[in-house]
Amino acid sequence: MTRALGIDFGTTNSVVALLGQDGQVRNLSWPSAGGAVDIFRTALYFWSEGRPPRVQVHRAAGPAALDHALAGTGEGRFIQSIKTYLATRSFSETRLFAQRFSIEALVSTFLGDLSAPIPQLRQGLPIAAGRPVVFAGEAPDEGLAVERLKAAYDMAGFGPVELAYEPFGAAYWYARTLKRDETVLVADFGGGTSDFSVIRFTQANGRLSSEALSHTGVGVAGDTFDYRLVDHLVAPQLGKGSHYRSFGKSLPFPAYVHAAFARWHQLSWLKAPQTMRELKELAAMSEAPDAIEKLIAFLDYDLGFELYRAVSKVKTRLSDADAAELSFDSHGIHLDGRVTRADFESFIADDLRRIAEAVEAALTQAGCGPGDIDAVFMTGGTSHVPAVRRLFSDRFSVDRIHVGEAFQSVASGLALVAADRARVA
Repeated sequence: MTRALGIDFGTTNSVVALLGQDGQVRNLSWPSAGGAVDIFRTALYFWSEGRPPRVQVHRAAGPAALDHALAGTGEGRFIQSIKTYLATRSFSETRLFAQRFSIEALVSTFLGDLSAPIPQLRQGLPIAAGRPVVFAGEAPDEGLAVERLKAAYDMAGFGPVELAYEPFGAAYWYARTLKRDETVLVADFGGGTSDFSVIRFTQANGRLSSEALSHTGVGVAGDTFDYRLVDHLVAPQLGKGSHYRSFGKSLPFPAYVHAAFARWHQLSWLKAPQTMRELKELAAMSEAPDAIEKLIAFLDYDLGFELYRAVSKVKTRLSDADAAELSFDSHGIHLDGRVTRADFESFIADDLRRIAEAVEAALTQAGCGPGDIDAVFMTGGTSHVPAVRRLFSDRFSVDRIHVGEAFQSVASGLALVAADRARVA
């Protein structure tokens, strides 16, 4: 039997943790083509069958959605990273095969599929769900994002859901084994945001209590690092920096096209007929026509996810090696390159600076200096990037730095948070 539930609804991946009556936390798992998985891809895939007026719309979520998208069979819509739109007021709805979906409905649909294996979900189970300290997007509207997120959980039938900062959940997971009072800096690196919290944990009468001293965040994380590699290593092979001739003048290729690579799941927007016509016209006038033709084919085959998966592997290899090779070959489109760790760190230098500023802001808001922090708990895939590790080892002694499970720490801690809040209530 389950006592409480923790949900880490992420930009790229989502995790659900269940706290049992025995006090043990386990991760929910889902079936996939390759066997059971305990990390659920934050993705939806919609496709239709039949002809009007008897059109049936079907969907898949998580790993199944990814399988459908990569199969490339038939016409479908692959939707990824829906969390990044929560704080964007200009994005309110989309249409999928003539059906209107608000952002709340999309998130609700995903959350319903995410929680499908939990039979007792609607039996008043205490639930704590994560939220970033700072939502992703340009000029994010925090109040709107929270309102939409709560509405989506309600639409999915969850009942009352306690929202908690994601790094707070990670801190709870770290603190479960504490034997003494500690002031902990938590660094939670997700796909879209990096969040930081300073939390004071105290032991009294056999119970652990917590006081949040500060929360900060920045819209820089793993997806941003991937884009830097794409922008420097791949985009020049697809026409970035090239020129075309018009009325006797040499003009730069439109920057908006390659800027769209910052969000691979948005690349399909470039397949709009008007944009594709423009690209074909530019290819005819380009001083690098082969690169532009390769770009057109890349977009036509919807290879954004395949590319980012290859680039992410390069980033991962750079955590252990001084250099890594990119070799991408799909549908006759070949992209390659070599990057050193020093090159990569130069690409992300400004991003590292923004992360460092957010960490310093967390310390300042908490009224702490580096010497006041007893432990640093890092979680998320980006915590394994050497340059990110150095940001913390340069400020705190190495023996104070602890690294948690890349994906499970937040959800597991949120399950504990849900149980504690229910007990207090």
